[in-house]
Amino acid sequence: MGSSCLFPDLVEWRKLWKHTKEQCWVFGGVGMELHCLHVCVCVCCVCVVCVPVFMSVRACVHVWVCACVHVFCMFVALVCMYWNMSISIVVHSTDGEDGAIKIWSKTGMLRTILVQTSSPIYSCCWSPDSDQVLYAGGKTLIIKPLQPSLKPTQWKAHDSLILTLDWSPTNNLIVSGGEDRKYKVWDSYGRNIYSSLLHDSPIISLAWAPDGELFAVGAFDTLRLCDKTGWSHSLEKASTGTVLRMAWAGDGTQLAGACANGQVVFAQVVNRHLEWHNLEAFVNEDNTISVKDIINDSKESLEFHDRIVRVSLAWGHLIVTTPLQCYIYNSRNWTTPVTLDLKNGSINLIKQAERHFLIADCMSGVQIISYEGRQLSLIKMAGPNAGSLNDLTVSLTNDTIAIRNQDGKEIHIYDALTGKERTDRTVKHQTEVTSLALNNIGTMAERLLSFTDKNHDLYLTLAHTGSQYPTSPICLGSMVTSICWNSSANMLAAMQDGKFVLWYHPAVVYTDRDLLPQTLLRKERNEFVKNPQLLRFTGNHCSLRRSDGALITTSIPPFPAILHQHASAGKWQLATHLCRFVKDGCLWACLAGMAISSKDLATAEVAYAAINEVHKVQYIQHIRSLSSADRRSAELALFCHQPQQAEAIYLQSGLTYRAIELNITLFNWERALELAVKYKTHIDTVMAFRQKYLAGIGCQESLKNFVQFSEQLTLDWDMINAKIATEEETS
Repeated sequence: MGSSCLFPDLVEWRKLWKHTKEQCWVFGGVGMELHCLHVCVCVCCVCVVCVPVFMSVRACVHVWVCACVHVFCMFVALVCMYWNMSISIVVHSTDGEDGAIKIWSKTGMLRTILVQTSSPIYSCCWSPDSDQVLYAGGKTLIIKPLQPSLKPTQWKAHDSLILTLDWSPTNNLIVSGGEDRKYKVWDSYGRNIYSSLLHDSPIISLAWAPDGELFAVGAFDTLRLCDKTGWSHSLEKASTGTVLRMAWAGDGTQLAGACANGQVVFAQVVNRHLEWHNLEAFVNEDNTISVKDIINDSKESLEFHDRIVRVSLAWGHLIVTTPLQCYIYNSRNWTTPVTLDLKNGSINLIKQAERHFLIADCMSGVQIISYEGRQLSLIKMAGPNAGSLNDLTVSLTNDTIAIRNQDGKEIHIYDALTGKERTDRTVKHQTEVTSLALNNIGTMAERLLSFTDKNHDLYLTLAHTGSQYPTSPICLGSMVTSICWNSSANMLAAMQDGKFVLWYHPAVVYTDRDLLPQTLLRKERNEFVKNPQLLRFTGNHCSLRRSDGALITTSIPPFPAILHQHASAGKWQLATHLCRFVKDGCLWACLAGMAISSKDLATAEVAYAAINEVHKVQYIQHIRSLSSADRRSAELALFCHQPQQAEAIYLQSGLTYRAIELNITLFNWERALELAVKYKTHIDTVMAFRQKYLAGIGCQESLKNFVQFSEQLTLDWDMINAKIATEEETS
């Protein structure tokens, strides 16, 4: 979403307030057209909740529980209350001027008093997984786990009293505001992401949009729309008094706010802006999109019967969803879109690939649909997990889907065409995964998955098994805040410690990890210091958005992308000519890794010689001199630091002695003896080299199997050397 803004519309209630402790009112369809919304307003605690019609039962339950709380709470002011995120076990949290946070069951029974302090608590909310509560204690934000054995996390967040806060269940970010007239964005570990400038009045209300991409800020006569990173999309000044509470509609397109002057303000998100190559799309009104082609200066206006909920533009197609339908436009024909009916309400997420796209909703899960309108597969993820999906936790390519699970510590891999999960490739990580991305180029076997965790470490792993390389994640770097793959080549960009970093050939970690530092490009600019986020990486240009909202672009040399094209086409002579023309060590290092991966040893020898890797040139010459293709494959696997793969090649080709010799050379004595016993050959060879090794370091035998065989065998070095010579001649 580019520039977006809120258009407010004021509605004054017609003296329907009844100031009692037992009643709450439900109003729907008042003022501007609410489009299938119920608006619940609690008179006593001054809160407002918007819910879709298909969840009207939950809205009524909310009102009933609210009334029960008013009946059974202490006779003090009730400041705020929130549902937890698990609909199956609905509980209720209340806090007030008595300094207590209480959890109630859906039947109105008090479960526990979670927090009891001497000072008032003015705001609290549930964590995304509903096992913690975030509340404000004066100037401090405190995360209190429900389990008594766990210690709370707290940090000083503001210079004055904190009045409001919210925790997004989608992006796991926290936003807070208070009497110091600032709002701030935090991660769940208390690290500050953004701090606003001073406002004219205290920040009274905050609310995250359901998709986690936006949040709203309410103050005196002020309504502000902000990006998740903190910068402001728009500022609306309206004579509403203080905006006390706000709530978003389920589809994230509308906002309702309860104001101190007895009015309810409604707002609609408009002026969304998208771009892809030469196309630009603008959501001008709630049901109109303008599309412009900047090459031929042509314009198209697309109108819809219902309001626009989600829009996505990529790969030459525009995807538009309304509450009831999904429209698929081809950039070559804007007049006749493919139309699909949506049976289960609004869409939470749209992701596009070259051949198909993905839509996700809480009811159906994740659907993969071709641009012709045919459903290819369905991944059932109904419930909170499907509702928490966003751009950072889902990645789609032509053959693969990667989805982070709800607790954030697993990444599930699915086949895009069948929807079947690749359970053998589930990535399990020790810490929470914050973002993930799949590369778009290459075959399924070359599909790479990059992800970052809560410690800002960047990892790379293969998305599918069956490859000759290991599949455990490899750490590429630390202090990484944003990642993005190139759209036309397997190059990975990242923001690392305030610098723009580009891996020209990240897959080199699977062939020669020593080359990885030589394939890096680092750029330091003053524009990068304000925590920019990568938006897109197309061709030779990468677009970034700074924390203050400024859009900046950085360019890279065109030669790495050309080198990728030559290597993927097998044009090694052209690739070598390119490197000789450019005379850049980074290109030579990339060419060396690509040639080793494709087993083109002649090109690899030239590339390693160009970067003065003499010992590797000599080893490649040794590999090329071998007459046996199996031995060359095994030695190449050793060159890539894959001894297990080399051993498997030797055993499959019947070269048992070579497999035993490999383990002796690597001092894997127990594995060497295991192979010798299993294949009933060269047991004395293993024992002889083991004794020679122990004698050299001055130690006694301690391994049980070796002690047993040393008592049974008499070692004859002449016989052993003769056997080795025979093996050398035959293999």
